[in-house]
Amino acid sequence: MKQGTHRGLTRRQQVYEQLRLAIEQGTLAAGSRLPATRDHARTLGVSRNTLLWAMERLQAEGYVMARVGDGSYVSSKLAPATAAGALSALPLGLSRRGQLIAETVRRWSPPTQAATPFRIGAPDVTSFPYGTWDRLGRQRTPLQRQAGAQYLDPAGDPALREAIAHWLWASRGIRCDASRVLVCAGSQQALDLVGRLLLDVGDEVLVEDPGYPGIRASLLGHGVQARPVPLDEEGLCIAEAEQQWPRARLAVVTPTHQFPTGVRMSLARRQALLDWSHRQQAWVIEDDYDGEFQYGPHRLPALCSLPQSERVLYVGTFSKTLHPGLRLGFILLPPAWVPSFAMARALSDRHAPGDNQAVLASFIAQGHLLRHLRRMRELYQARQRVMIEALAEASEGALQLQASDRGMHLCLEQPAGTDDEGLSRRAAALGVVLTPLSRYAVASPRRGWLFGYAGYAPDSLQAAARLVGPLFKG
Repeated sequence: MKQGTHRGLTRRQQVYEQLRLAIEQGTLAAGSRLPATRDHARTLGVSRNTLLWAMERLQAEGYVMARVGDGSYVSSKLAPATAAGALSALPLGLSRRGQLIAETVRRWSPPTQAATPFRIGAPDVTSFPYGTWDRLGRQRTPLQRQAGAQYLDPAGDPALREAIAHWLWASRGIRCDASRVLVCAGSQQALDLVGRLLLDVGDEVLVEDPGYPGIRASLLGHGVQARPVPLDEEGLCIAEAEQQWPRARLAVVTPTHQFPTGVRMSLARRQALLDWSHRQQAWVIEDDYDGEFQYGPHRLPALCSLPQSERVLYVGTFSKTLHPGLRLGFILLPPAWVPSFAMARALSDRHAPGDNQAVLASFIAQGHLLRHLRRMRELYQARQRVMIEALAEASEGALQLQASDRGMHLCLEQPAGTDDEGLSRRAAALGVVLTPLSRYAVASPRRGWLFGYAGYAPDSLQAAARLVGPLFKG
């Protein structure tokens, strides 16, 4: 549970506040059965007495209903009205679902300002080969440019879809052809399309906990119940999830480099997830958001490349590999679905810009993407070392981050009671972005901080380390 964000509250008060918030936000859905108190307390990392106190208060206030011999349930009558009331500060006129989306995004608050260490998810845009990109654009004939200025196929430029299919085989071991590729505006739009076309209101979807808040916000937008599933050292605990949420129709995972913890899903757990998808006739979304940034000699292939992965929908983005300003990504679908997904995409923003699609197709086909990524892997690995050393020195050895052979950020986990939000606020006062791990948790007690390094020059990383390093001493 999210502890330490309300100063002066006891542990049981913190548990009560977070359970109430989960009900108000719809994470614990109206009418849903709550886990047995002993198991729930173990998951939250608190004593059973602490949880019982919180549950009794929630029951007294009408949030929870106890059924003799059948456990406890979220109230089916009061939870929706409570959620609306708790969000009364938001603009009037939004639907309940709209209020939940707005509140989820507000709490997440993805930054839009210029990148500042140690903000996560920021690639190095200064190293992008703008000259090469511009040259490829100038090589297009007037007729090609005029064709790209028309209304285009919402599924994507045929040349780009072909280039992506070839790239996925060479880079991620995924055998596919262009008929499976749908070009979209990034991973978030891909998730939105899945929610619109594959899920109905009230459906259950398994999400990693801690996990990416944008996934939960997108699911809320479609009236879908996002069911938080804990992680261990092998990744998403699918066996536990199947037992607790047997009707789930979809799972969203980041298996190569779990966001935000950095865990790599083991082969055994990957196979268990695939087995679950076939057994339950469910689908798996593989969000491979930074799978290209693996620095070791042996790169882990995508989940989608394994045998029996027919029910995996692979989502990729060029926001990390190139830069987010392109607004280009893709999703691999069964070929029969692509026309329907394309029409759904056309309802929102028609299609991606023609010029960017055409230039990216050439950029990939001519080997520029491969060369750029090779440079970026070397650059990011070097920056990771700089950050680790700078933080260790500035904290006088108190802050020892472990090097990783993948990703664009490092995660430092701390004991469950750590006030990670408090230290993050102190870092923000110094002008440094230090994201608390608890911000990405729903029912998980995980605490700590995330340190992004990819998008920052060594001197910027060192300067930020000198500011926040002393916060970790003592």
